[in-house]
Amino acid sequence: MKKCDTCKGCGRLATDALAAKANYIIVGNMNVGKSTIYARMRSIEVPSVNIPGITVSVKRGRITSQNGMVFDTPGIYSIFSGNQDERASRDILLSPELQKDCNCIIMVADAKNLKRSIAIALQYIEYGLPMLFDVNMIDEAVSRGIEIDYQKLSEKLGIEVCATIAREGLGVSELIAKLPHLCRPEPRMKYPERVEQYLELVKKLLKPKLISARALGLLLLSGDQGVEGYISENFGSGMLNQLKQLAEKYRHEEPANMEIALANLYHKEAAKIAAEVQTVEAPTKNPFILTLGDWCTKTSTGIPIAIAVLVAMYFFVGSFGANYLVDKINGIIFEGMIIPWITKLVRPIPSAFIRDLIIDPDFGVLPSGVFLAMGLVLPVIFCFYIAFGILEDSGYLPRISILLDRVFQKMGLNGKGVIPLVMGFSCVTMALLTTRILSTEKEKNIASFLLFLCMPCAPLIAVMLVILDKMPVSARVTVFGIIFLQILLAGFLANKLLPGERSPMFLEIPAMRIPKPVAVLKMSAAKTYFFMKEAIPVFIYASATVFVFQRIGGLEIMEKALGPIIGKVMGLPGKSIQVFIKTMIRRESGAVELQHLSTVYTNLQLVVNLLVMTFVAPCINATIVLFKERGGRAGLVIMAAVTAYAIILGSLVNHACRLFGITFT
Repeated sequence: MKKCDTCKGCGRLATDALAAKANYIIVGNMNVGKSTIYARMRSIEVPSVNIPGITVSVKRGRITSQNGMVFDTPGIYSIFSGNQDERASRDILLSPELQKDCNCIIMVADAKNLKRSIAIALQYIEYGLPMLFDVNMIDEAVSRGIEIDYQKLSEKLGIEVCATIAREGLGVSELIAKLPHLCRPEPRMKYPERVEQYLELVKKLLKPKLISARALGLLLLSGDQGVEGYISENFGSGMLNQLKQLAEKYRHEEPANMEIALANLYHKEAAKIAAEVQTVEAPTKNPFILTLGDWCTKTSTGIPIAIAVLVAMYFFVGSFGANYLVDKINGIIFEGMIIPWITKLVRPIPSAFIRDLIIDPDFGVLPSGVFLAMGLVLPVIFCFYIAFGILEDSGYLPRISILLDRVFQKMGLNGKGVIPLVMGFSCVTMALLTTRILSTEKEKNIASFLLFLCMPCAPLIAVMLVILDKMPVSARVTVFGIIFLQILLAGFLANKLLPGERSPMFLEIPAMRIPKPVAVLKMSAAKTYFFMKEAIPVFIYASATVFVFQRIGGLEIMEKALGPIIGKVMGLPGKSIQVFIKTMIRRESGAVELQHLSTVYTNLQLVVNLLVMTFVAPCINATIVLFKERGGRAGLVIMAAVTAYAIILGSLVNHACRLFGITFT
């Protein structure tokens, strides 16, 4: 036995044995990011499990860097609900077949609606299982002026608390690191005297098991049938009958509906805790800010505002980030200092192969992987996150959803479709997961298709801006104009071809406010750090892969085999093959390779290559998520369509420009 490492001063104990064999169920309300947390936590997915007695199956996978398993359950409003999806989140802990596999709880909360999640947490605390409370979507809470005292929340609940932005992966590694040290919470709720007397009787009748007697008594008292199998399996049918009679007696003596009475108690206590641990910034009374918020949703004023916002973002991210910052960082730090120093450092290495692997200017891991990532992607993506954070923190994003609702109706979506599409400019993989906020299968398929086909993620945009900055304005207009037109055209065609209906839009509109610079900078720095931490190993892997592939003659073979398509059809140089190989591993890695090889391209070829890279299938992670979210059939159709479309479009742009003598010089 050992004292809990994380719940300081709690005095409770956690066993090393439990930590060694712990498996975790992820629970929480709908749309709080449970599945995104699950996708970030698990390394390998194994077959789903069926919950006995209901028709719901639950996904499970092995936890990254640990021996345990993690289970992804449907959204839940109360452990006393009779809804089949919600029963799965409760019965997975009670099922005789699964109870030994599920012995810890990860409660995922929406930082914007903390009270609702605390009410669920208070219910699960009654189970007496090791538990963690994860406050997710903290960036959205910050944008609404909500600040949370996580230490105080931990003290109030008696469990470990952490904070995440699951779609960006921020905080997930810290969450995983806390898992082996969770401890069992003490019950927090005080029930009416008669209920407490009943629970004491149940506690005396039942010997200690994995699930606490209090939780079993409460479920019986609310008339839950799922708990009966657990009690019969662990304590015998005789004990089950005795407890059912006892619960029936107390139910009849209580005039109010027991489920409603208990729910009211939990929500009352949750409201009290939420009021003590969070502060909410009062809505602005500035008349100009209020008027600006109204202007953003009206067509006559909203469109000019949207254009102004896009222009401002371009100058900040494109001109300042992709031009000024990149030139300074690359020219002064990497090309002027680090690369010459590393070259001298590796010169004594006797093996030419190892020297070239490290520092070869065309294929070396450091020049084409690490240094370009740090000098090219990092400054631009940091600027992008700042710009995106300002839009989010100000409350502008929901307003542009309202503004564009009519346009999106033509594409089979409603204004909520703006959210995953705008997020696609950050990360296509996570944007695919957020298509779950859309209501119908048609909307989800259309949004997934548009994300896979048309959305250049932030790192790709970063490199695109650097490359296009050296060309005439016409090149930028061509690339981004075609991307924008394809979103409209592809969405319109998908709406016509796919069966089904779109849903009406219901969207929470936060108050418009002046962004907080410190909060925006902190969040942008955190997101940038996490992205680079995740991306740099992939850059290294991609560079090493292409280096080895080139040394064994693979690039030359592929250049000859694919030469007719790459050279004659799309008009690209043979070296484009190594760009596409890196693109398949990770989009921005291919884009960086394109920048690295830009001297062998003409401006027209660069434009064509950028368009093909945008429209061809995104990185491996996005492909995996696509198949998981939309299924094998829909995933294959989308993959085949976008790949063929990318080749056809690249070829058309190439031949059309050559026909009309457009060279972008």
